[in-house]
Amino acid sequence: MNAPLAPAVNHHAHHRGFAGPIGSAMGLVMLVAGRRRARMVVELTSVTEADRVVDIGCGPGGAVGAAARRGARVTGVDPSSAMLRLARIFVRGRTIRWVRGTAENLPVPDGTATVAWAVATVHHWPDVATGLAEVRRVLVPGGRFMTVERDVRADASGLASHGWTDAQARSFADQCRTAHFTELRVERHVQGRHAFWAVHAIRP
Repeated sequence: MNAPLAPAVNHHAHHRGFAGPIGSAMGLVMLVAGRRRARMVVELTSVTEADRVVDIGCGPGGAVGAAARRGARVTGVDPSSAMLRLARIFVRGRTIRWVRGTAENLPVPDGTATVAWAVATVHHWPDVATGLAEVRRVLVPGGRFMTVERDVRADASGLASHGWTDAQARSFADQCRTAHFTELRVERHVQGRHAFWAVHAIRP
């Protein structure tokens, strides 16, 4: 008897995204509520001033700002013009670049990033395999890739389902391995009342 398949890691791939006044309002909430998570992201990836970071699905730019404050050069990529508009207003720095794009078509040259991360966005990617190929393309050999998703219950619905279960986090790690990433680690982190899955990988 075959084991049941884990739910898709991109189970909200058809989400319409954030646009207009509602998108701007959501972006402000994400910017304020995500400060601690942004600090966690740069700590987990050990960002330094020597790094060149790509934030895939940067939203209003909280993690971009946290990396820039460590001296890194950072490119924030997002498909939403509303999110990028907020990012340009509230997150500034000489080492920051904002561009519109998607995980499947990153506007970043080959082999130029030492770090790439996707924070609460992989569950929205339309094509995970293509997204992983793009991440591998833009990273230098030895480059670090990390994905962070909220820990959610398997029976969650609505907004509460935006994230990953344990099985989905491990399924994504397997997909990273298939995409020729190495040194895969799956970790669960607790921050206040919230828990997150972090999947780490290296581009060989």
